[in-house]
Amino acid sequence: MADPIKVLLVDDHQVVRRGLRTFLEVQDDIEVVGEAADGAKGVDRAQELRPDVILMDVKMPGMDGVDALRRLRELDNDARVLVVTSFTEQRTVVPALRAGAAGYVYKDVDPDALAGAIRSVHAGHILLQPEVADALLSQEESNFGPGRAGSLTEREREVLGLIADGRSNREIARALVLSEKTVKTHVSNILMKLDLADRTQAALWAVRHGVAG
Repeated sequence: MADPIKVLLVDDHQVVRRGLRTFLEVQDDIEVVGEAADGAKGVDRAQELRPDVILMDVKMPGMDGVDALRRLRELDNDARVLVVTSFTEQRTVVPALRAGAAGYVYKDVDPDALAGAIRSVHAGHILLQPEVADALLSQEESNFGPGRAGSLTEREREVLGLIADGRSNREIARALVLSEKTVKTHVSNILMKLDLADRTQAALWAVRHGVAG
C-alpha cells in the first residue's frame, strides 16, 4: 500500500482546522501531519514537516497565503498548495494561483470533493475553475509573445499539451512511453524556453496558443 498523502493545514480559524482534520483523518490515504495559524508559521511548519500537500487559506493575519506561497517557492519547497478559501473574487484567488498554488477550493466544498482535490493536486494536476483560468489568461496575455512556440521540440509540445490537460508527470510518462525522469527534464526545458515559472503558467500558455494533448 502506498504511503499516505501528508497534509499540512494552514488557517487562522481553529474551528476550520479542526473540521478539516476531523474529516481528513478518516481517509485511509491521507494523513494530517500538522497545523499552523498563519502564513509565517505555515512556511516554518512546511520546512520542518515536508508535507506533500498544504491546505492554505488566503486571508490570514501577518503573512497571508499569497506571501506564504511566494516564500515557499523561494525556499524550493515542493509541497503542492491547495488554496481553501471563502473568497470567490478573482482578485483574491488569481494572485494565489500566480504565486504558485496548484488550485483552489471553497470552504463549503463537499468533503469527498475536498479529498479528491487533495489527491488530484498530489498527483500533479492543476485545479482551475474556468472563470479563474480566463482571468489569468487575460492578465498574462501580454507575456505570451508570438513565436515562442518555435523554440519547443515536437516532444516538448506533446508534453506541454498533456500538461494543459492536467496530466501528472507519471501520467505523461505512461502516455508517451517515457521515464518520469525524462518527463521532468522535458517540463524543465519547457519552462526555461518559455520563461514560465511553473506548470500552472505552462498550462495557461498552452491554452492561449491552442496546444492540445
